[in-house]
Amino acid sequence: MTIKQTITHNLLNIPGWRTKRHIVVIESDDWGSIRMPSKKIYKRLLSEGYRVDENVYERNDSLAREDDLTALFDVLVKYKDINGSHPVITANCAVANPDFEKIKAGDFQQYFYEPFTSTFKRYKGCEHSFDLWKQGVKEGLFKPQFHAREHLNVAKWMHDLKNNDADTRHVFEYGIMGLFPKEQHKNYYQVALDDSKFRMQPLNEVVSEGLDLFESIFGFKSKTFIAPCYTWRPELEETLNEKGIIGLQGMVYQSNPGGKSIRHFMGTQNKYGQFYTIRNCSFEPTQGSNMDNCLNRMKYAFRWNKPAVISAHRINFIGAINEKNRLENLKQLDKLLSEIFNQWPDVEFMSSDQLVEQIKNNK
Repeated sequence: MTIKQTITHNLLNIPGWRTKRHIVVIESDDWGSIRMPSKKIYKRLLSEGYRVDENVYERNDSLAREDDLTALFDVLVKYKDINGSHPVITANCAVANPDFEKIKAGDFQQYFYEPFTSTFKRYKGCEHSFDLWKQGVKEGLFKPQFHAREHLNVAKWMHDLKNNDADTRHVFEYGIMGLFPKEQHKNYYQVALDDSKFRMQPLNEVVSEGLDLFESIFGFKSKTFIAPCYTWRPELEETLNEKGIIGLQGMVYQSNPGGKSIRHFMGTQNKYGQFYTIRNCSFEPTQGSNMDNCLNRMKYAFRWNKPAVISAHRINFIGAINEKNRLENLKQLDKLLSEIFNQWPDVEFMSSDQLVEQIKNNK
């Protein structure tokens, strides 16, 4: 690690809320959202000239199959902290996906979506995935929180579909929301709450609908929110507050479509009394951030009396497209958890909403 990185990691953890407890939170985005439907479609796209092999998400990410969830839970259940709690995945989920059949039937003139639970029923190997989600919640291994209605910039996607964008229309037929284009490596549609150019339904309505759907699916309200690609306008925080969101997960910087990026620190509040939490550690082995990197960042967090909030996207635990991805990463996760217990025997694992409650009560 360079001197500049060392200084940066220390400075990140100095301001904000403090605790002498060794709290660890694992935040994992993208659950429920579609990506690459199957290995068969992946190979077909490669044969058609789409360099899906050059993007880690297209190469590895998909809906979590039953075997993905079972393998993940088998690792988590092996460990218990000083309070008797297992390591828990805060599963930030997109609660809906596009309804491709209805959109096509309407000649791409109107957008329709379906709950992710309906999407599961159409994916091979996912038919009983939601039952495992509920089991994971019951056992304290898996805590859903709100990520988005869908992980998709609906207005931009529909604009391109209506205007018959060739690549977008083509992969639509495979049940895909868009790829990195052949000629330019730019994520077209993933920034769900970027309304700086294309507008359709007001984003506060999209967020409100998503939170209502979240509650109807899970039977409880989400207390925290993480914006797709860490991008949202501050104005949306009023709607989030009205719908019961008290914690805003994120990175140090919030991308703001309406202006300059906004800096946040652990436990600071906005005018609605909502608390920002900051990811200060990373376990993203599929993207090159491995166990050793994560442990090193945890040391900086605990040195400055901060909770260790670990970013670990769903992609790291998925094996439907590339089974080796899941197998190798779960081995690393197992080693990471073992080493956490070795170095900090008094560790306490929490979900994101539990962390926000601790900050709120200043415990």
